[in-house]
Amino acid sequence: MKITFLGGGNMANALIGGLRQQGYSAAGIQVVEPQAEACEKLTAAYGVRCVAGVDAAALNCEVLVLAVKPQVMRAALQPLAGKLGGQLVISIAAGLRLADISRWLGGAASYRRLVRCMPNTPALIGAGLTGLYADPSVDREGQGMAEKILGAVGRTLWIDDEAKMDAVTAISGSGPGYVFYLMEALENAARDLGFDDATARLMTVETFVGAARLAGQSAESVAVLRQRVTSKGGTTEAALNSFEADGVMAAIRRGTAAANQRGRELCELLGAEE
Repeated sequence: MKITFLGGGNMANALIGGLRQQGYSAAGIQVVEPQAEACEKLTAAYGVRCVAGVDAAALNCEVLVLAVKPQVMRAALQPLAGKLGGQLVISIAAGLRLADISRWLGGAASYRRLVRCMPNTPALIGAGLTGLYADPSVDREGQGMAEKILGAVGRTLWIDDEAKMDAVTAISGSGPGYVFYLMEALENAARDLGFDDATARLMTVETFVGAARLAGQSAESVAVLRQRVTSKGGTTEAALNSFEADGVMAAIRRGTAAANQRGRELCELLGAEE
């Protein structure tokens, strides 16, 4: 399987690094990246071919991974319009529907062999979760290729309805931002209680890492795990009662709903006809 990445940013770096760590040959990977410095770093780090623009060799692939920013995707795909010959196209750009990518790639006709993905930033350390949706025309072999590539940076989850991809973005795509927000709040609380910055960070990070590992390894729901650490009349109960009085859980649900709605709006905005 020959893979060409359109764009050589952080997520492309993570995917290439993950594939190389799994033993994938550098000779099977190419990158189209206009920034010379980024090209040099990719070649030095992974031994892959990197070029500034799409050429015949770059098109000689089975899989094309679209790894450029959503705002520039339409322009980036112009050199490819009408030139693809059956390659599987995987988009990791947030907020772009397959119908729009299909239109931009197809030239005079739609291009349908497409997979839309939403990885999250823990993919940068191989601990990501990626939601995937495939156009109905993509066969099991194509789905397997997409899963192999995205699986190089963490776990994968197939979605049966593209409309749910905005919700995937709202939960797991944006989710690390919510976690960091909560960590920031806990760090600040630790400082308020007299701890220095280093200690506040250590206590916060290790608490989140440990709790996440416990949840991941337990057969019990997070609600049950929360109940187990909450003694009646104890310190945890006091904090949780305060959170509940302030509407913290409801606010988080409203926030994710806002993220989902913004994802839909971005799809309309980014995919609008000129």
